[in-house]
Amino acid sequence: MTFPISDASPVTWPGPHPVRADVVVIGGGVIGVCTALYLAQGGQHVVLLEKGRIAGEQSSRNWGWIRQQGRDPDELPIMAEANRLWRVLASQTNVDIGLTTGGVTYLAVKAAEMEEYAAWLPHAKAAGVDSRLLSGAETAALIPGMSRSYAGALHTPSDMRAEPWVAVPALAGIAARAGAVIVENCAVRALDIAAGRVAGVITEQGRIAAPDVVVAGGAWSGLFLRRHGVAIPQLSVRATVAATAPLPVVHPGAATDDRIAFRPRADGGYSLAAGGFHELFVGPDAFRALPKYLAQLRADPFGTRLLPAAPRGFPDAWGTARRWGAEEQSPFERMRILNPAPNRAKVKALTRDFAALFPEIGPVRIASAWAGMIDTMPDVVPVVDRVADIPGLTIGTGMSGHGFGIGPGMGKILAALVTGDKAGHDLTRFRLSRFNDGSAMQIGPSV
Repeated sequence: MTFPISDASPVTWPGPHPVRADVVVIGGGVIGVCTALYLAQGGQHVVLLEKGRIAGEQSSRNWGWIRQQGRDPDELPIMAEANRLWRVLASQTNVDIGLTTGGVTYLAVKAAEMEEYAAWLPHAKAAGVDSRLLSGAETAALIPGMSRSYAGALHTPSDMRAEPWVAVPALAGIAARAGAVIVENCAVRALDIAAGRVAGVITEQGRIAAPDVVVAGGAWSGLFLRRHGVAIPQLSVRATVAATAPLPVVHPGAATDDRIAFRPRADGGYSLAAGGFHELFVGPDAFRALPKYLAQLRADPFGTRLLPAAPRGFPDAWGTARRWGAEEQSPFERMRILNPAPNRAKVKALTRDFAALFPEIGPVRIASAWAGMIDTMPDVVPVVDRVADIPGLTIGTGMSGHGFGIGPGMGKILAALVTGDKAGHDLTRFRLSRFNDGSAMQIGPSV
């Protein structure tokens, strides 16, 4: 699999889709793929539909971190399970997905950051995660050669990484071998609803009858759901990533400070990103959802840069249709793969900051750069729930930049919600009703 995955990438699963299924999963990112995988392994006749390519959007554009460290406490037990599931899934494919246990390290510039890390540690202990605090001297010994001195760090040795544009298609291969029917280049235009409940879906290729549908459409989920009267305050932010040409090894794990996040790649280079920096294209949904995001804005007023308008065809672009007929071309067909341009100024800054942090590695050359649209929620945790008003509809979206690592855990949970099995985790925090039952938006003590 080459990167980036685009409209020009070959179609691996062309279809056609069947006319009946037990479950239809909408969205071929890591959440949809893992949901289909566990449904198929559980004996369900599942059809996974992707409007573009498997992992064509954020699921192949993320940092590749499989991170327990710093998670919201309600996500942490799920992520700890996902950490174990990644190892199992890696053994079920003959593709090298680059799964490596190198650890994750948060470098603290100020003593106040160490206090935040210390406050989070009891959550790690409760979930059985091996996170620990490092002193300034221990941090320097862990990652030698850095030009900056740090107050200390939060370090989780058991955290992992993988190459996302390889890993997610490989997981799709496992799902297909388990019996899942995967169809790329096939957009779902609408739910088929009869007598108030799900009866199937209407795709650009025709109808599929199915009593259960899972919406795992990433940045497109809110647009699709709104057509059916299900409102979620989902927004999407642009995040830029750069990949260097091969460099000497400076650290075998992933790390981040207040300027730069980095991790080694299987090709010998490093993936670089700006931790905590995102860009929001302001559109109709941004105005509509603003009241729900006030708590997040107060907590981090400078973490997101506002841009005036989304490019044409983006989910929250001013010209994107909000209503369309089931027999009409939908916005999902007009934009098969959401492929935002990277922030070139940020790429230059990343190159400069990485070279400055490790002055002995020599010139840093960027081999490629890209961006992805991260779907996010006001409280920075997802919606993982059944929709009470539309029986048969399940939502798994708004992973808020955390989806790649937690994908197998959330996929297993969504499969259990569909089949009526026990999820194995407390999902109260991820309920859909929190946005309209008067609950205050509570941003958890994630770090």
